[in-house]
Amino acid sequence: MTPVHFSFSSAFILGLMGLAFHRTHLLSALLCLEGMMLSLFIALALWALQFETTSFSTAPMLLLAFSACEASTGLALLVATARTHGTDRLQNLNLLQC
Repeated sequence: MTPVHFSFSSAFILGLMGLAFHRTHLLSALLCLEGMMLSLFIALALWALQFETTSFSTAPMLLLAFSACEASTGLALLVATARTHGTDRLQNLNLLQC
């Protein structure tokens, strides 16, 4: 495994571990998701550059568009949660009370 592949896979794994183990605030969960998407974007962009074909060149931009949609939806949920519950702590959220 090259150092570049190791750095992107370790960044993705660290984001996944942060999402799995440090679930106290919704903002920290959103930041972990954005870190995972950023590492996926950079890895996919370098993979497309490595193959030098035009069919792979649109995949990073499509992933970036979905990442922007995910970020805007997450921030909208964060604002709505902070307005209704007064905090962004994930332990205060209960789907049965909605």
